[in-house]
Amino acid sequence: MTATAQSIAYDDLQVGQTANQSHVVSEADIQMFAAVSGDNNPVHLDADFAAASRFKERIAHGMFTGALISAAIACKLPGPGSVYLGQQLNFTRPVKLGDTLDVQLEVLEKLPKNQVRIRTRVLNQHNKAVVDGEALVLAPDSSQTVQMPPLPRFTRQDS
Repeated sequence: MTATAQSIAYDDLQVGQTANQSHVVSEADIQMFAAVSGDNNPVHLDADFAAASRFKERIAHGMFTGALISAAIACKLPGPGSVYLGQQLNFTRPVKLGDTLDVQLEVLEKLPKNQVRIRTRVLNQHNKAVVDGEALVLAPDSSQTVQMPPLPRFTRQDS
């Protein structure tokens, strides 16, 4: 079954409007993000190395949470047709495997030329902020319902 998403036109966005999206961080997330980004820092991939670090266990890549924010903007607020123009991020706590993350978006300001300033916050399952920031987004001209393609599925191949 193909999911649909509703974009929100610039004119229909309201200051204070919110949306959120949740995600549970998995081993596959860490492995695929490392492969795509080329970031093979052992604090993300090597349990022995991470055990001796300040975190005492493996943690997710910081920009993985940035990617979750991007997904929430693209799929929820303003949704399909929006264009990411900029992002400021503050990483406040480590994200660990198995964490349930809640990406929270809030429209802070409508700017000229369909630009919108959005607060971007990610909380863990303990309701503690792991990321706080702001995004600048170009909102779509009109609202539309979009058929979302299925997410690709990958199988791990050791090389």
